[in-house]
Amino acid sequence: MNQQMKQTARSGRGRGWVRGRTPWRAAGAGLVLLALAGAAVPVQAQQQQWRQVAEGPDPIDFAVVVDLSKSLSEKDLAREVEAAALLSQGEISERSRAAVIGFGSSEKAGQSAVREVCGLTVSDAAGRQTLSDCVQQLGKRDKNGTGPGTDFPSAVRQAVNRLTKEGRPGTPKVVFLLTDGKLDVGDSPSYGPDRPSRQANAAKQLTDELARAQRESVQIWPLGFGNEIDRGALAAMANGGYRNGCADLPDATPRMRVVDNSEQIDKALQETFAAARCAQVVEGTRGKPPGELSVVIPPIATDGSITVSKHDPKVSVTYYDPTGKKVPTSGSADGSSFEVSGRDGPVEALRVKNPLPGRWKVRVEAPEGHRGQDVAVRAIWQGRLSSTIILDPSSPRAGEQAVVEMQMQTRRGVVIDQSQLKGIRVGVKVTGQGFGPVDATLKDDGTKPDAKAGDARFTGTVDIPKGAAGNIEVIGEMSAPGVTGDHRPLHTTLASGAAQVEGQVTVERSTVYPGGTLRGTVDVTNKDTVAHTLGLALAGRPAGSPLSVTPVKVRAEPGSSHHTFTVSVGADAPLGELAGGVVLTDADDGGRTLDTTFLNALVEAEPTWWDRWWWGVVGAVALVLAVAAFVVVRVKAGARRRDLTGVRLELRRDGRAVDELTVRSGQGGGEFRFAVERASGSVPKLKRVSGGGDVHRVRRTTAGVIMIKPYRGGERALPAGESVELGEGIELLVHDNRRAPGGGSVSGRPRRGPFRPRQGRRESGAARGGGRGGAPRDPGAGSGSASGSGSAPGPRQYDANF
Repeated sequence: MNQQMKQTARSGRGRGWVRGRTPWRAAGAGLVLLALAGAAVPVQAQQQQWRQVAEGPDPIDFAVVVDLSKSLSEKDLAREVEAAALLSQGEISERSRAAVIGFGSSEKAGQSAVREVCGLTVSDAAGRQTLSDCVQQLGKRDKNGTGPGTDFPSAVRQAVNRLTKEGRPGTPKVVFLLTDGKLDVGDSPSYGPDRPSRQANAAKQLTDELARAQRESVQIWPLGFGNEIDRGALAAMANGGYRNGCADLPDATPRMRVVDNSEQIDKALQETFAAARCAQVVEGTRGKPPGELSVVIPPIATDGSITVSKHDPKVSVTYYDPTGKKVPTSGSADGSSFEVSGRDGPVEALRVKNPLPGRWKVRVEAPEGHRGQDVAVRAIWQGRLSSTIILDPSSPRAGEQAVVEMQMQTRRGVVIDQSQLKGIRVGVKVTGQGFGPVDATLKDDGTKPDAKAGDARFTGTVDIPKGAAGNIEVIGEMSAPGVTGDHRPLHTTLASGAAQVEGQVTVERSTVYPGGTLRGTVDVTNKDTVAHTLGLALAGRPAGSPLSVTPVKVRAEPGSSHHTFTVSVGADAPLGELAGGVVLTDADDGGRTLDTTFLNALVEAEPTWWDRWWWGVVGAVALVLAVAAFVVVRVKAGARRRDLTGVRLELRRDGRAVDELTVRSGQGGGEFRFAVERASGSVPKLKRVSGGGDVHRVRRTTAGVIMIKPYRGGERALPAGESVELGEGIELLVHDNRRAPGGGSVSGRPRRGPFRPRQGRRESGAARGGGRGGAPRDPGAGSGSASGSGSAPGPRQYDANF
């Protein structure tokens, strides 16, 4: 397969998914990467090499050196002790070691300029508790044991001796020195006969001790506080020691720092410590107990410690992860491991491996009398990356240019989000037989040969020297704040002569759920006369990775052939873009690598029932709501059409109106019920009722037709101008101003205004009622009746009964 075809295929592979939980870490000077391509070592050996890489942050050996001179107030000294405890408790690697040393001066017999309260102690669970206990001894002054001066040379000498004599090859050695003043050994006879000579001799010895620190690769990070600081001396200490930091970054180079007072040294020292060990510090909240504090751990973090500056050991602390779940003080839960130390000291810390990203809650409680001081929470973290390299061609020839592509991933095998790699610098160093080191810069800016900007795949080219032969080693290098690598070399063998078999492996670009599968293809050109057995394997995946490839062997007959394979994704696969890749090797050619490709797949959580059918549910709900709205509108429209409000009922006897009743607003919905009162000797009256025996009913249909149902008889329509008999010579007319569908009023005459009974024959004064013109004569009463009950009411609207 020619180079152009492979380049086209490589650039066309699925790229650009950068999602999921993505820890990354502070920069080691060299990030040595396990590459997937061109491995002279069999894939099984590569995987074995992966398992041998130590997990967790790289350890450091460090000494915290604390000024105990007489210029320090008790309050300043207490804060120094807490700052020292912050470093010893907040260290993120359980393989690191720490020593704590106090210093003053030696001015008389029995005194020592240094006081080592904690020897070099491993920072595991037991060791951190030991450090928490011994650090507190610094707060107990011993005037007989340590003088009141400031002996920098003795302090640096003790720290360098401790770190070098008990040091481990390849482990960084760092001294953190806290002081509030300047060199003061004027009363120390060991430096000379008088004050001037003592100061001068001590300054010279300090220079010598710093030169020794440089030779022994011991960094010095001085931190001063207050107004009496000799800035020049502190700068000389930082510059005089070992200058190479944990990464090729400005912040990782030793430097002095000065703060205004002792209240600021805990934060400043923790930030200095983070810079020295290529970590990051996140400032959390603070407040008095009881209360809830918090701090945010970013997705890039793979290791960290949450430090709680309690000041008072009586303060108790409970920790909750971003999901709100209370975490244990030791052991593992939800893929993370936990370890608390310093619970009985002024500083407590929770060390977390694989912390959940997000806002962690810290609940602080204290008994009465111990709630007066602010408690501060911070997180120190680091992201540790492993990486995958692809070479194209997989086994380059001497004098050939190869494309190098590097992808960084988390400890759980998820690709790093580009947004978390700000300021990162990436490159490779190629070494081998017959040539010196060759450096190449890799970029993710979309400029050729990089296929796409911002997809967290860094690409560049490297020219293999013409004199190269045999095996070559590829070492990836990167630097970024808070990030380090896990040091995995790639070895490949240079091609020589014509290859008998060429192959290309691809994995389809897809989204997969945990427990699903990916599909891939292998295209082979076999120029040999016999079949070759080709191997398929996953590479660049951590031990115990929930992925597998099937089949693991492919038989390639002479000529061209096409094969398929699947990659099974375990049910516990992490979400995000899968890191690592598939490597194709020729078992019949010494395991020579033919091709490699990244796993172009994004793992997403399997959709829930709601995710799959939400559109149907929403549509159904919308339809139901629409139907309901339609029904409501129709019902309301029908109710309006049936409404009897304004309808006037006129009661007539012998052709004369004797009473009327108007349906008021709110009374005419659906049906209006009324009765005729026939008191003996009185004029009949209309009265609205809710029920009873002699009840008449009036309603309107949706077509606007008035319907009436006397209490005796069936319901009937009441056309315009007609009346209905109610018995005993009484009839009812219904007046309705609403227009009927065919025009005109629905029933009765158009309304003429308020009802007034027709004038009758004037009766005697006793029989006239109180209305104008008296009342109409009741035909059913005797003509000579003088009873007041026989009088009809005066003009009125019948509202009182409604």
